[in-house]
Amino acid sequence: MKLHLLNRSSIVDRSIKVSHNLYKNFLRVWHFHPEFELVAIIRSSGTRFVGDNIERFDSGDVVLIGKDIPHMWLNDDAYFEENSNLTAEAIAVHFEKEFLGKGFLEVPEMHLLSNLFELAARGIRFLNVKEQLLNEFNILPYLDPTAQVIKVIDILSHLSKHKDYRIICSSTFVNSLHRTENRRLNKIYEYVFENFDKPIGSSNVAEIIGMNKSAFSRFFKKTHRKPFTKYLNEIRIGYACKLLIENRENITSIAYLSGFNNVSNFNRQFKIIKGKTPSLYLKDFKD
Repeated sequence: MKLHLLNRSSIVDRSIKVSHNLYKNFLRVWHFHPEFELVAIIRSSGTRFVGDNIERFDSGDVVLIGKDIPHMWLNDDAYFEENSNLTAEAIAVHFEKEFLGKGFLEVPEMHLLSNLFELAARGIRFLNVKEQLLNEFNILPYLDPTAQVIKVIDILSHLSKHKDYRIICSSTFVNSLHRTENRRLNKIYEYVFENFDKPIGSSNVAEIIGMNKSAFSRFFKKTHRKPFTKYLNEIRIGYACKLLIENRENITSIAYLSGFNNVSNFNRQFKIIKGKTPSLYLKDFKD
């Protein structure tokens, strides 16, 4: 997946942009932009890619993503079938961190909102969002510009008090975004997300960015504070969790579909990363 910078600077006389996305399927573009992105999935399902995280998404999901974090919502295969009657619908809000002017986050009343934006630097997934709040997203596209701003602040205020949430990206991934080696890192991320389900190693990636294997290993570990093999296994296990939740394959098949060449190594890595076996993970999810 080639990483694209999306330019949203064409918005005139607006501090926020509200989009009602209603398509046969979401745009398959791995992209980033300097604006924050608040998304409520109204009707859709598939796989969400945010930074170094891969997870299942469904209707009712609400996510806040900070600036410059690569992301993509990829619908299930059924959405791309020729005779599919499925639709993908979402409300998305794009805004800069200081969309109400410099200093507004520093006033005491904005303390919770400021904390929310700090957390959004790694992406936030809000769990068990009440239908009442989802309905607030639904009315956003029909409000006038002033009312939209007020409503977005109200939604963000509610989310800043929402206790049931998960941080999406690893801290090492976000730290790497602020390094000077972004071009090399983008090539690494593109290659890994395109090929993690195939047999790849550090030598393959080193060649892509024009480094020898030893230099690449040092560069990657210094940037991410973890070896490349650990990063790759985390991506693969994230994808395996998505397949387990979809419950369309048995554990043996999922091991190979996620890029592992044997089941025992898959089970071992799964337990290291998730703290439990694939079977227990699936049981806990269903419970």
